Amino acid sequence: MDWIYGRNVVQLALAAGARRRAYRLVATPPALKALRPAIPPGLAVETADAHALDELTGSRDHQGAALQVDSFAYATADVVLGAEIVVVLDEVSDPRNLGAAARSALAAGAGGLVVPKHRSASVTPAAVKASAGTIEHLPVAQVTNVVGFLKAAKNAGSWVYGAAGGAASSYLDLDLTGRLVLVFGAEGRGLRPLVARTCDALAAIPMEAPVESLNVSVAAALFLFEARRQRAAADNPTGRGAPANRPRGGA
Repeated sequence: MDWIYGRNVVQLALAAGARRRAYRLVATPPALKALRPAIPPGLAVETADAHALDELTGSRDHQGAALQVDSFAYATADVVLGAEIVVVLDEVSDPRNLGAAARSALAAGAGGLVVPKHRSASVTPAAVKASAGTIEHLPVAQVTNVVGFLKAAKNAGSWVYGAAGGAASSYLDLDLTGRLVLVFGAEGRGLRPLVARTCDALAAIPMEAPVESLNVSVAAALFLFEARRQRAAADNPTGRGAPANRPRGGA
């Protein structure tokens, strides 16, 4: 089991649709008062001071609340492949970046997130906190082979686009209205070469010198919300600026 922490985290973990069962809530009196409307009947609840919560969670970032839940259950790759928009993080090692990217993914309407099983951050309580609890509502899959997953996504009808600082094209030039897999690499190194070659296209985020790169979660948010903008425009008969939706293999 895990202890996840933070008031927003606890509130979302107790909301309908959360992926894990909750067993026990420990909170300071002020936090407990704030969370009371979200607490379901039958949940074990106890009060504690901030120091006790520091010890329980191993963090001072708990905001007075911690929730004991099942260990995180990863989705299967097949489940994630069924989503219209999927985010892949290629060997992103910081759990805070994983959590922040998951928050952007869910906010923009993505249906799943994929990380490698090795040399990558996993869904830890720190990642959950960085996601503000949103990762409790997002299917996350661990895969042994990212390239294999991308090829399977192509076979399932998705277009695969990677973020790369040195790409000649801008992400604003991509058609993001169809089934999508958006791939982001670790800061500094970026996408691994074979992962980059497997993408249908690579695109950069235009930025002013001397800045050369953005935090991976920020880059993911820009791609995701551009996809959201294009899809909204494509659904609006009077909208302009978004290319027509096309199936994989179309012109």
